[in-house]
Amino acid sequence: MRNKIRLTLSGSKTNQIRSDSIFIHGRYHSLILFLYFRSNNSQSHEKTVDTATIFKPSTFPATGTTCTSNQGTVIEKNSRQPLEFINVMVLGLNKGGVTNAEGHFTIEQVPPGIYRLQATAIGYKSVTTPEYIVSTKDLNISIEMEENLTELAGVTVTASPFRRDLESPVSLRIIGLQEIEKSPGANRDISRIVQSYPGVAFSPIGYRNDLIVRGGSPSENRFYLDGVEIPNINHFSTQGASGGPVGILNADLIREVNFYTGAFPTDRGNALSSVLDFKLRDGDMEHNSVKATLGASEVSLASNGHIGKKTSYLLSIRQSYLQFLFDMLDLPFLPTFTDAQFKLKTRFNEQNELTVLGLGGIDNMRLNTKADSEDNEYILSYLPKIKQETFTLGAVYRHYAGAHVQSVVVSHSYLNNRNTKYRQNDESIPENLMLRLRSTEQETKFRFENNSSFRNWKVNLGLNLDYSQYTNTTFQKAYTNQAQTFDYHTYLGMMRWGLFGTISYSSMDERFTASLGLRADANNYSSAMKSLSDQLSPRISLSYQLADHWFLSGNAGLYYQLPPYTALGFKDNNGTYVNKYNLRYMKVSQESLGISWRKGDTFEVSVEGFYKDYDKIPLSVVDGIPLTCKGNDYGVIGNELLTSTAQGRSYGAEILVKWLIAKKLNLASSFTLFKSEYRNDKESEYIASAWDNRYIFNLRGTYNLHANGVSG
Repeated sequence: MRNKIRLTLSGSKTNQIRSDSIFIHGRYHSLILFLYFRSNNSQSHEKTVDTATIFKPSTFPATGTTCTSNQGTVIEKNSRQPLEFINVMVLGLNKGGVTNAEGHFTIEQVPPGIYRLQATAIGYKSVTTPEYIVSTKDLNISIEMEENLTELAGVTVTASPFRRDLESPVSLRIIGLQEIEKSPGANRDISRIVQSYPGVAFSPIGYRNDLIVRGGSPSENRFYLDGVEIPNINHFSTQGASGGPVGILNADLIREVNFYTGAFPTDRGNALSSVLDFKLRDGDMEHNSVKATLGASEVSLASNGHIGKKTSYLLSIRQSYLQFLFDMLDLPFLPTFTDAQFKLKTRFNEQNELTVLGLGGIDNMRLNTKADSEDNEYILSYLPKIKQETFTLGAVYRHYAGAHVQSVVVSHSYLNNRNTKYRQNDESIPENLMLRLRSTEQETKFRFENNSSFRNWKVNLGLNLDYSQYTNTTFQKAYTNQAQTFDYHTYLGMMRWGLFGTISYSSMDERFTASLGLRADANNYSSAMKSLSDQLSPRISLSYQLADHWFLSGNAGLYYQLPPYTALGFKDNNGTYVNKYNLRYMKVSQESLGISWRKGDTFEVSVEGFYKDYDKIPLSVVDGIPLTCKGNDYGVIGNELLTSTAQGRSYGAEILVKWLIAKKLNLASSFTLFKSEYRNDKESEYIASAWDNRYIFNLRGTYNLHANGVSG
């Protein structure tokens, strides 16, 4: 059992203090990565150049703060037509504007900071936008509104910044810009931000981005970028799982993140523990800008703007130089990485738009054999040289047809992973070769969805079709009970398909909501996985406002996930897919019940209980450890003989308190008490899993120095 407490508090204008850094677990790379992130948190070496910044003496108020104007457009969500006479206010400021006949609004003299906008009008539902950063250039914002049928019935509804989702009224956290920019110790890395949320533990092996959600494995999480699934969000990822020490996403491009710890939407399949749904910003349709940043460990170049009158763009390129820092510190490995990210969005007309995005990374981890301390000798004895290339290219087409919205999503992802290890790192003798792994994973995905709205009802129907390719050429000398040598080549081609649908209802006064969903998945890997009816995934969510400020919500569902390609494609020395008839879809039934009390946009307290029951988990025949208890170290998991006989359970309670004091001090505290257990089969006794932290306590806070309660 591991008991862990993390306490962080920082000021928005000072270097961040990291008390969680005292937890250095076992392996030496924990200290290495702590040193890297500590150096990376320093902002003293950062310089920024923005070509769109223009300083005008008339824009400086008496306080010395440069003010700008917020501009934007308000449209009706279904018809895509501009809306006139809509009141738009900046929350936290006594400033606002009204839309004209073209739906345009302008709010003058807005000081720099992070803000939400609220749009209100008779006959329409009030809308509170995601957070926007207001800097020294004008901002252009697009807002969508829906007709409010409740007002026709004489009911007044007040918009809340604590947004809820009909399909996921529990187990959903929305992460805005304020948290991304100000979260203590996170270095603007989303994985580290969510590690301070209820039910999320950090890796027991060291300073990694592994997400351990409600006692589940790091391999049980899925990631989406504007609706496009991406395999991993970290550099130096563990093949067959997830995680890694450094985030691959540039936070400058992120608008907000939907973090599901349960109650996943039906269009987000193949997950057992969590889904992270990243929403990217749109490029600026008024200005073009370039920003160059020199940090303690990397140099980056970003651009934001438009091409013509219909297309906006975002672009980011980053290059690390960690190897020089690690070499100076006499550390045992020398990592470097490069990553790039872009988004193009074209609005052809009011009814049609196309988004094209891409994400890629190149990783290279060499060994520093000159580092000869005792601790270095240990890590050098097992850590291989690692080279990885990964990218995802995707496109999302949307057609707005009144009450119906059709979406088509296509994407292609690629991972190339190469690990090499020699005994005593002596490459001069061929017999010293212990590991040579050359592996690729490719996924081509297609998804179609239709979302329809009928008064108080919403219906989502869709399907997905995926083609996966997996290759693996492995030579490995393994020492278990006896010395073994594996030498095989794998090529696996596999089709996957799925159907999903959700129907949701909201009462006229929005006090009661309900959602019923069903998903089914199958593939042609084996006859045991070929039928959709064998992987039926029903789920239901309910929410009811008990009284003013009080909300009761619950969810129950069954969820499936395919074992990793490393397990599906494993061969023995005879060239046989030995796991082909042993493996099944992993599954978990989840139930959660929560109650919350919210006071405006300043205070929230919530309590949520959960229970997860796992079945058909792959179990290692060699060491008797479930595959879901592995995957939080570097390298590869799943390359072994497995059988789907293991079971598990995780249950506990989460408490979250968020408090904004005088619009300056933002405090968040969470406490999670839970158990995570597994057993080899139905006849065995449950024992603690690798993720059994038992309890997690987090306290974090930020203090804003600006008089208006926000800081830029």
